[in-house]
Amino acid sequence: MIQLFRVSKVYPPNYPALTDIHLHVEKGEFVFLSGPSGAGKTTLLKLLFREEEATGGQIIVNGRNITRLDGAGIARLRQEIGLVFQEFKLLPSMTALENVALAAEVVGMSRRESRRRAFHLLRELGLREKHDARPLTLSGGEQQRVAIARALVNDPILVLADEPTGNLDADMAEETMRVFLKIHEKGTTIMIATHDAGVLKRFHHRGVQLQRGRLMSDSKSAQREVAS
Repeated sequence: MIQLFRVSKVYPPNYPALTDIHLHVEKGEFVFLSGPSGAGKTTLLKLLFREEEATGGQIIVNGRNITRLDGAGIARLRQEIGLVFQEFKLLPSMTALENVALAAEVVGMSRRESRRRAFHLLRELGLREKHDARPLTLSGGEQQRVAIARALVNDPILVLADEPTGNLDADMAEETMRVFLKIHEKGTTIMIATHDAGVLKRFHHRGVQLQRGRLMSDSKSAQREVAS
């Protein structure tokens, strides 16, 4: 699903955000991308979504070298990826249902189908009674679930989440993580960037650790070494 070969990213004037990253993520994997603030987690996610371009190396997502995509190719890539942010980025003037449906409408889905999908997802995520509520009337955990529903409305093959529990208390963080686990059970590939030690300890999935832009450890590689 994801392959990075000697990927680097340097921001002007000469700040190395990522250096010589090698990483393979199989289809259907659940990966935690960890490390302190400034480690390069967000930059790596932005490269996968082509919000940023790599300075060097090659990035393959779902069989395509995304470093070579033109504008149309980038648009298609983004339709296949669901994004969840630390800041929920919901439109306050729209209801929960409208926020989710809008993500489908902007890629050409009919209003009727987009609203049908949005209602189904909100119901699955425990927000059946909240579909007409506006974001500012919802709790932090509820807003995050709306944001997750928005990320899922176009049936993405890959979900990227950047510190999705950063603004939540411990109980809401755990509730949010269980939503991601439910999504993962359906076969979706998930990569979550986090520095939340509590989440990393409680949910035992593959962990990839970055520090100062370098890949410091990968629990999958460690498991392979133990097996051999």
